[in-house]
Amino acid sequence: MKNENLTMQQESNRVVFNERWKRDFLASGVVFLVALPLCMGIAVACGAPVMTGIITGIVGGLVVGLMAGCPLQVSGPAAGLIVIVAEIIREMGMVGLGMTVFLAGVIQLAAGILCLGQVFRAVAPAVIHGMLAGIGVLIFASQFHMMVDDVPGGSGLTNLITIPQAVWKGLMPSEGAAHHWAAIIGVLTISTILFWKPLAPKKIKFIPAPLVAIVLAACVAGAFGLPIRYIDVSDRLWEAVTLPTMVSFKSLLSTTVVTGALTVALVASAETLLCATAVDKLHNGPRTNYDKELRSQGVGNILCGLLGSLPMTGVIVRSSANVQAGAKTRNSAVLHAIWLLVFVAILPGTLSLVPTSALAAILVFTGYKLVNINAIKELLKFSKGEVVIYAATLGTIVTFDLLSGVLAGMALSIMKLIYVFSHLNVRIETDDHQDRTVMHLDGAATFLRLPRLATALEQVPENVELHVDFSLLDYIDHACLDLLINWEKQHEATGGTLVIDWDTLHARFRRENGSTPVVAEREAILQGV
Repeated sequence: MKNENLTMQQESNRVVFNERWKRDFLASGVVFLVALPLCMGIAVACGAPVMTGIITGIVGGLVVGLMAGCPLQVSGPAAGLIVIVAEIIREMGMVGLGMTVFLAGVIQLAAGILCLGQVFRAVAPAVIHGMLAGIGVLIFASQFHMMVDDVPGGSGLTNLITIPQAVWKGLMPSEGAAHHWAAIIGVLTISTILFWKPLAPKKIKFIPAPLVAIVLAACVAGAFGLPIRYIDVSDRLWEAVTLPTMVSFKSLLSTTVVTGALTVALVASAETLLCATAVDKLHNGPRTNYDKELRSQGVGNILCGLLGSLPMTGVIVRSSANVQAGAKTRNSAVLHAIWLLVFVAILPGTLSLVPTSALAAILVFTGYKLVNINAIKELLKFSKGEVVIYAATLGTIVTFDLLSGVLAGMALSIMKLIYVFSHLNVRIETDDHQDRTVMHLDGAATFLRLPRLATALEQVPENVELHVDFSLLDYIDHACLDLLINWEKQHEATGGTLVIDWDTLHARFRRENGSTPVVAEREAILQGV
């Protein structure tokens, strides 16, 4: 009987194992189809060789996929790092980028070993959404020019302001230029992405829209022999590898490399862990180990730096495609990297048929999606201050740079926190009909605002019934409770009364374990009296 049960259990495990492998295999194909155009497009947008983006995708699957703390998350080159990487390449070239990414990986690995994964998540949502929106605006502005085979103007603000000029070039054909043909390919690409899901037959709807758009754009451009720019790609993957030398390792001590590495590490870690949190919400499997995920990202970026390729993060588009395609384990992420490797090994020449404007169009659409209007609506539900932080972060990123924007957003978040816990509004209303006075408290009643509360209490007439309204109060500390109870004794001596709804106050500040700090403080104060 025992042997039969064991056999049945083994058979059941075998069925589950086979089913998981089947789901992971199919999901890996979908992720590969999503990843291929994005890896290429991000590399082109950064001003790096196309193969560097694919190398990062391969490392993200084969290495990080095996070590990841979030099993269903897919790692690879990210749109959120385009602005930073493009600037690093402009300043230091591909060798400098490699050293910057290498050092960023070391920082991430050290942070993971020191269990700082949760600390990297300690960024206000308004700053995160503002950062993503700012990056989205910069990507949109620069790639809009690339979509018409033009060269971006330089700064993000310049690119944004000169978009009307790019539109004019795309609409009005000029002699000797092919901007209008590139614009047609770009519009065709975006239109395909928009209409693929609602219009595609059910049997082929699983094919990712960006891949369909790229193939269609390549076919149309090739069929008509359009005189536009195409991807310049090497036939050999290893030709894109830039191995470090002893001289390049010495650059690790330079201020430029250190500053760039800190920026890449901060943004990549925040984006990765934010993505991991989002992936956890998409499935019911194992939850993310943030420190392990951070360590795996560090190892991945160290390898990418040594190979001279783009930095990586966990990416939500590929990760959500992975989950939605039915992936059950980390095998799907690993397999998608194998398909990338096989593709560039067998069919590298096909990549040179892809128009640059088509890849730029995909990133224009990606940039637009990063400016998430729904995020603003969600922030508005909390307070207008959150939207101000969002707008300030976005505006500073577009006007100056990414690091300045994030620092500005974090500074405003800290200032708002200080304001919230130091601000107290006291309003007194007299109700002649009911012969009582109501004191409304709004904000945080802490020792910092004790003088304001004391001054308000001194203005209350003798011989009246005072009701204290705590409905808008965020916090009250021991000092303010002590003041209220001591003032109550003095007020009763003049014939007045103080009415406090202790039950409401307890309910507002009740902790999860059932204990209430207000109760404890009140009892301690009363015992002292």
